[in-house]
This record gives sequence, structure tokens and C-alpha cells, in this order.
Amino acid sequence: MRQLPTNNQMRADARDRALTRDSWKIFQIMSEFVDGFQELADISPSVSIFGSARFKPDNPWYVASEEISRLLSDSGFAVVSGGGPGVMEAANKGAFAGKSASVGLNIKLPHEQSGNPFQDVSLNFKYFFARKVMFVKYASAYVVMPGGFGTLDEMAEVLTLVQTGKSRRVPVILYGTSFWEGLLEWFEKVMVTEGTIGANDMELIQLTDDPQFIVDTIFDFYEGIDPERITDASQLTVDL
Repeated sequence: MRQLPTNNQMRADARDRALTRDSWKIFQIMSEFVDGFQELADISPSVSIFGSARFKPDNPWYVASEEISRLLSDSGFAVVSGGGPGVMEAANKGAFAGKSASVGLNIKLPHEQSGNPFQDVSLNFKYFFARKVMFVKYASAYVVMPGGFGTLDEMAEVLTLVQTGKSRRVPVILYGTSFWEGLLEWFEKVMVTEGTIGANDMELIQLTDDPQFIVDTIFDFYEGIDPERITDASQLTVDL
């Protein structure tokens, strides 16, 4: 007579199926890293831009994002965004109209995320952490536009990597004084005062309302760059 499986057998079978699914996920994750490394290896120098997916084209932050990206692109920087709508679309749109590559790192989400058409290089990710690596690995600077939880997450990730020495220090520029000054004030009055960050950690962040300041700051950051002589990112002599 055929015997029904015991509870122990059923648990063992379920565990084996779960292990098989997890093993295949490892290959999916590896493929995202491999594809990203291959596609983005030649985009340097580049600037990663973060910001809200919810802004419409008539929003001032959208307009500013497009202007900033066009300036960066015409200065020789590839522009990397999340590939979706809002600030991401504006960033890709500005870069697409400029001289350098417009790169979109798209993510599959149940809402909010749909690819924009202004991408010279378009990658699709299932896993946020693989996508974050691509934002960081090739960036010569980061521009953080107004945004929501996702933007705060990306900004905190970058600052943590730089603060802990896991990533080289590069400019982290927040755009929009009216949007960010309250948060930076809280950093100083609460986090610095309580000792959860050091006073020198505030030097990792710059704040501006001037698109040209962003371009000038990135050039000025790298040793040996004379902003009076250097007008294009292709003339940078340092290893970015």
C-alpha cells in the first residue's frame, strides 16, 4: 500500500524546493551585475542623478533637472538616472539632448515606474541592490534633486559608503535649498549634537540652487583641474 509522506518528509521537500528557487535567484542576481558591468564600463566620466518620480514636466524641479543634465552632458559627463518618470525622465531628457550618453537604470515596480524614451543606454533591474551598485560604481559625482523615500534611501546609501570608506569620496550635491535645508539643519542640530555623525561628515554634502555651480564644483573637486582652462570632462587627467 502506498504510504502518505510524513510531516518530516513534507518539510524536507518544501525546504529542497525553496533552496532550488534561491539557487536560481543567485544566477538572476549575477546576470544583473554582469550585464550592468558590461554596459556601463565605458560611460565614465558620469554623474548619477536621483529624484522623485512624481514630478510632471511643468514642475520647477523637473525643469531644473533637465537643465542640470543638459549642462553636464554638454560638459562631457554621461548622466545616469533611474530611467523612470519625473526627475529621472528630466535627467535623461536633458542628457539625451546634449553631447554625452543618457543612461537609465530601470527597476520593475508595481506602480510608479515606467521607462522614459530618452535613454541611449537602458538597463532593467529586478533587484534594488544590484541597481544601486550601478549608480555608485561608475559615478564621478552625485546630484540629489528633491524626492521621496527612494531618493532619501539613495542619498543615505551614497553618504554611508563615502563616510565608511567603502567608496571613494566624490561630490554629493543637493539641489534645492528650500527643499533640503530643513533636513540638513536637522542633521546638524540633532545628529551632530547627539554624536551619531561627526561635524566633518557635513562636509560630504553641498547645497545649491545654481545648475552651473554643480558643473563647476565637479570640475573643481578633482586635483589638478583648473576651471579656467578645462571646459570639457574629456580633458580630465585624473582617473575617475
